[in-house]
Amino acid sequence: MIIKSSEFTLSAPRESMCPKDNKTEFAFIGRSNVGKSSLINMLCNHKGLAKTSSTPGKTLLINHFLINREWYLVDLPGYGYAKRSKSVQQQLDQMIRGYILQRKQLVNVFVLIDIRLEPQKIDREFIDWLGMSGIPFAIVFTKADKLAPTKIQATAQTWMNSLKDTWEELPPFFITSSEKKNGRDEILDYIETINQQLA
Repeated sequence: MIIKSSEFTLSAPRESMCPKDNKTEFAFIGRSNVGKSSLINMLCNHKGLAKTSSTPGKTLLINHFLINREWYLVDLPGYGYAKRSKSVQQQLDQMIRGYILQRKQLVNVFVLIDIRLEPQKIDREFIDWLGMSGIPFAIVFTKADKLAPTKIQATAQTWMNSLKDTWEELPPFFITSSEKKNGRDEILDYIETINQQLA
């Protein structure tokens, strides 16, 4: 897939205020500081599209970006940011879950995982919740450029194998680096394939 255009459309505090059209939506989510904004900018080849910040946890709304005037890339708030108050975190969790469960246009969630870290309980709980809720998703390992090239594939495979204790069928996964643009074509081709299947 070639990205010809990418534009910010709107930020919504809840699912009911998201765009009213029927274009497919692909949501991106992960723990705070996982490199989500950088990945979105890399995918769209548009440096300032999603706002990157040195302060984790800046995304507080459901952000829609219209891609090629055909589908939406949706930037969801990060989960599990410790410095937020419990009430704010609960509001965000309700907003995220409300969007994921109720949004008919949502066709896939990309869950971002920092490849350098051991499997985190919060990521695993979120992935298991998606599975139990019947939501199609894929895993995106970020920051692969921070690992030695010889370790990247094995580390990702170890992470995926850890899911086998409860998952019979593993979700697709992608290995990415926003710095080196690794994984860009694979993710965009995956999105294109889904859109073609739904057309």
